[in-house]
Amino acid sequence: MEVNYVRRKKFYYRHIGPSYDDIKKMLKILHCSSITDLIKKTIPKEILSKKKLNLPNSISEYQYLNHIYRIGKKNKIFRSYIGLGYKNTITPSVIQKNILENPNWYTPYTPYQSEISQGRLEALINFQTMISDLTGMKISNASMLDESTASSDAMFMIYQKKIKTKKIKDNPYIFVSNEMFPQTIAVLKTRCFGLGINMICDTHEKIFQYYKKNIFCLLIPYPSCLGEINDFGKIIEYAKENNISVIVSADLLSLSLLKPPGEWGADIVVGSSQSFGVPMGYGGPHAAFFSTNEKYKRFIPGRIIGISIDKENNQAFRMSLQTREQHIKREKATSNICTSQVLPAIMASMYALYHGEKGLKNIANYIHTNAKKLETLLVKNIKNIFQINRFYFDTIRIKVESTYLKKLKEIANKKKINFRYIDNNHLTITIDETTDQKDLNHILSTFSEAENKKKYKKINDKTIIFDRIPSSLIRVSSFLKNKVFHKFYSEHEITRYIKRLEKKDISLTQSMIPLGSCTMKLNACTELSTLSQYEWRNIHPFSPKEQAKGYFFIIKNLKKYLKEITGFDGISLQPNSGAQGEYAGLMVIKNYQNSSRKYKKNKRNIALIPSSSHGTNPASANMAGMKVLTIATKNDGSIDEIDLLKKAKENKKSLSVLMITYPSTHGVYENHIRKIIDIVHENGGQVYMDGANMNAQVGLIKPLDLGVDVCHLNLHKTFAIPHGGGGPGMGPICVASHLKPFLPNHPFLENKNEKNLTISSSQYGSSLILTISYAYIRLLGPNGLKKCTEISILNANYIKEKLKKYYKILYVGKNNMVAHEFIIDCRDFKSIGVGVIDIAKRMIDYGYHAPTISFPVEGCMMIEPTESESKEELDRFIDTLISIRKEIQEIENGIFSKEENVLVNAPHSIDILTKNEWNYSYSREKAAYPLNWVRERKFWAPVSRINDGYGDRNFICTCI
Repeated sequence: MEVNYVRRKKFYYRHIGPSYDDIKKMLKILHCSSITDLIKKTIPKEILSKKKLNLPNSISEYQYLNHIYRIGKKNKIFRSYIGLGYKNTITPSVIQKNILENPNWYTPYTPYQSEISQGRLEALINFQTMISDLTGMKISNASMLDESTASSDAMFMIYQKKIKTKKIKDNPYIFVSNEMFPQTIAVLKTRCFGLGINMICDTHEKIFQYYKKNIFCLLIPYPSCLGEINDFGKIIEYAKENNISVIVSADLLSLSLLKPPGEWGADIVVGSSQSFGVPMGYGGPHAAFFSTNEKYKRFIPGRIIGISIDKENNQAFRMSLQTREQHIKREKATSNICTSQVLPAIMASMYALYHGEKGLKNIANYIHTNAKKLETLLVKNIKNIFQINRFYFDTIRIKVESTYLKKLKEIANKKKINFRYIDNNHLTITIDETTDQKDLNHILSTFSEAENKKKYKKINDKTIIFDRIPSSLIRVSSFLKNKVFHKFYSEHEITRYIKRLEKKDISLTQSMIPLGSCTMKLNACTELSTLSQYEWRNIHPFSPKEQAKGYFFIIKNLKKYLKEITGFDGISLQPNSGAQGEYAGLMVIKNYQNSSRKYKKNKRNIALIPSSSHGTNPASANMAGMKVLTIATKNDGSIDEIDLLKKAKENKKSLSVLMITYPSTHGVYENHIRKIIDIVHENGGQVYMDGANMNAQVGLIKPLDLGVDVCHLNLHKTFAIPHGGGGPGMGPICVASHLKPFLPNHPFLENKNEKNLTISSSQYGSSLILTISYAYIRLLGPNGLKKCTEISILNANYIKEKLKKYYKILYVGKNNMVAHEFIIDCRDFKSIGVGVIDIAKRMIDYGYHAPTISFPVEGCMMIEPTESESKEELDRFIDTLISIRKEIQEIENGIFSKEENVLVNAPHSIDILTKNEWNYSYSREKAAYPLNWVRERKFWAPVSRINDGYGDRNFICTCI
């Protein structure tokens, strides 16, 4: 009993699915005597790491919860008035409890399988409608990573559009207002560096002085980072006359009161929805937004949710247009659909539903009134103080004497207040929805104490007689008029709505999600506990470092652990998605090559990308300004050395990087990986490894030992951050010693290197969710991490072995073993009218999300079970695919026709199954309950098969 109790306390017995007895049975089927024997048969001996990971031993969940609570208390929560795109906000408890803390919302995958993602897709349509309404634009996407990257993606979209239509000249310039957020200017500099675009950063009134420059794009803030609301009428007129596209970075909540940019000439409007109920979390995750005109609909980055119909003509939602662009176009891709923050976007959309138009206006008016109150209090009570913003929404700008400001800083620190100090004479104070009269008095007392003044005048609303929004920019148009924004003000109703949507989606609470290259493992509740802890949620990312000691403890140790796992010398936690990690890795290489004497003679812009690499790689390379050359793969799925050598030699003078995934996306550990890397190094290139398949390496292989120069890590895959239905994510990069000096920079980092590049809005990306990966490593320890990798390989090989009689396994490595994922070939079924998409849709009837389909090989399925799935669940999944194969056999045998069978009609929605008329040649029972165990686990598809073509021909991306 004692042994069993100790075992239960070990977290990895909770995290890993198969029991000890199950593992023995599975190994027997694979003809392996032990896990060690399995690994020896699977992974080339010469690349296996011989050293145990030097990490802290595992701790129990109880121990961890106490540990992280104490660490959280190291964070000191000051009253933040810093602003700069991050504000205190009130997360309605009904949203926090039912969405943020609900695994039905945070564990689903990206909604590629639309029929089983209707809940999320409807919530995202609400988000898009909210953004379009508030910005005054026709089209919005379903969120971006953060405000700064949204701005740079807007520039990139215009750049690509004008190149394609030949409306851009050589030596192009973007004009950026110097009153944009500093972090946005820094991220734009990085993007411009990669693409060879020139950047002018100056006051917006001076754009007329640059008439000789080839300016193709203008970026302006609304309001500015100093709080000022500017009327850009003349500048917009000038831009239109000179074919200059206009990007506006807007404060979303202010648009409840301000005339929306879509009404005064903007081409694109970007910003952040963080103030819509999503906590600051020391920088994220938050959903940025991107809205534009209809002429850009095929160029918009990220993903757009559209409205279509199913085969029964019912309304149905799906991802539209360019959704699968980087997988289909690969080297021609210009955007990356992994640029998304679904869960925070859904929270923001629910915040809008919760408050409605009147509620948002009331909140905005409350904030604006408090800002005016504060100005009145300060100006009436403090000598030699000036408020210099003529117009503002929530931010006042104060000018004082330098000696006074120095004293004010000291007193504010004692009173636990953070202002934004611009220089020795100026500061800004940003008011938010949590600010009340007590806070205003607290601020006034701080200023009074700095002046040694004990008494001050009180004010009332009648005292405020001035206007701080220009009459020409007061909003008169309505917004959020769709009925969905007028139904859910009571908690009962919004809770029921959230639950109705929740029931329309398959998540990990329903069944395994066996997606190749998209590891969907257990996201343990203990790991996610910090997301609800006050000390982790409520810190501004630009607070002084000494106030975030808890975060820095996590950041310091997580960096240390990830470096040990990968073997690398340097690491940056800034990239806030896997795609962003790819881009960051490429930009570090580019910066290194651009700065090195060795490389300066030649422009290095060629990226070699094998067809077996992760699907997002070509899009990231294009965004980094590189030219993509595809490397062929051999019949066994491995990289074709001959083709690689040929192209490396041909492009030796311009070779920048080889992007590889290891084990490959084909699901094999390539024996000649070191030789491949040597070829690239010998021809002057660097090697970037995509971290998509790190779940097959941790504890067994270190990327640095293979000779890799850069590796990004998908913390939202290998290290247990939930996918959230398509975001949040984190994609930190690890680099070899020679690249360490070129790691990303940030305007608010101490000891920053001005030559380095900035990737994301905040210094450490989506810092709040870094705590999840820290928990994962501490709970598992070195033995548990290694065990996870071993069992993920075991689970994949077990499924492969069970399915090989029924499906052709496309690629295998040595000893007929696969890595943690493998591909089954479904192309032969096309002769009887069954495509891989039909198999995917039929799996819904069994209660499963399909594996990755038609990537990396068209007409095939890539399966990855992860270590968290039990043998019982694996067997159900295996039974599902075997049963479907028998259904295919029925078509082959002529029992059912090619045109009329259970696969081509799948999924069978509740609407179809409950109709009085049943016109199919098979029974309702066969359609609904193909196996006995499905009865007790039945997921009822809310819609039947969706008509994708109809949705693209009839493009609608807002609520009808």
